[in-house]
Amino acid sequence: MIDRLVTQSGKDADGDITKLCNPGEHWSPVSKTQAISHIEQGLYRYYTRDSNGRTADVQVYKRDGVKHLRTDSDSSSANNLDNLPDC
Repeated sequence: MIDRLVTQSGKDADGDITKLCNPGEHWSPVSKTQAISHIEQGLYRYYTRDSNGRTADVQVYKRDGVKHLRTDSDSSSANNLDNLPDC
């Protein structure tokens, strides 16, 4: 599995994550659909990192039968996808 650091995220009007980004990386941006497929197939590990170096893995979860992306719950909100700069 290859690690991919996410530094920005795209969001729709409802705040749902639509893409993952890291400007300058050859893979960026990657759509929500692609990221979900990559994670479920075990091809890539997408993760975020806060200024203290704490990481949080991007996970796939279902809400009302629809797959979404979010980060692992931890003590830092700085590494949450919702709080990353827009891309």
